[in-house]
Amino acid sequence: MSWYRGCLTLFVGVLLGPLLSATEVRVATAANFAGPMERLASMFEQTSGHRVIVALGSTGALKAQIRHGAPFDVFVAGDAAGPAAVVQAGLGVQRTRFTYAHGRLVLWSRDAGRVDAAGEVLRRRDWKRLAIANPALAPYGKAAMETLDRLGVRSSVRSRIVQGENIAQAYQFVASGNAQLGFVALSQVMTDGRISRGSAWVVPQQWHSPIAQDAVLLQRGRDNPAAIAWLEFLRSAPARRVMQSYGYEFPSAMGAP
Repeated sequence: MSWYRGCLTLFVGVLLGPLLSATEVRVATAANFAGPMERLASMFEQTSGHRVIVALGSTGALKAQIRHGAPFDVFVAGDAAGPAAVVQAGLGVQRTRFTYAHGRLVLWSRDAGRVDAAGEVLRRRDWKRLAIANPALAPYGKAAMETLDRLGVRSSVRSRIVQGENIAQAYQFVASGNAQLGFVALSQVMTDGRISRGSAWVVPQQWHSPIAQDAVLLQRGRDNPAAIAWLEFLRSAPARRVMQSYGYEFPSAMGAP
């Protein structure tokens, strides 16, 4: 009888194993989205019963990990190109790709009053380091370099630029005081619709390429109900309200949150 019970338990485990694992969704998430992601994951877990496992990194680095077989179900990127590339490579489900929000770039200092309302601080010499994310990997880094070009100061500040691997590291350079200024995501310094500390200049959107942030279901997650439910949740009004409180925007073509 004990042998029979053992076999029955094994048999049930084999049958239910895939179903049990499907209650988890592994989300490759752009570093700029870390703040909203924490709140959204908690909301989703409470309302759905699914579990969210988050991996943070630069969009470029996450894309490379997906190409090399990293076990992610969903890609929540910091741009539109990353999800498009994984779809092109046969690693994402084309019909599921959508823009979940548009990000905003800010020049930020942890010091109150240091950053003016037009970014003119970049022309002064009373600071030593400017942090940006790696423009080859992170869309916010690319936008930062385009902004420096728009201001005509790239050559004059080049020697003072320090690069973070991603936008989270760029933010840490400034938050720690190792850099006096930094181009970061508005979502990193805004909570509940307000700049949480320091001083910031929100860069005009027309000064750099749009930071349209896309999400896509990966092939690994196409049969995972938790992954499908997560993407549906990301489109929802409650999720958009959370994102909006961190400074993300929703063009009229995307519909109101």
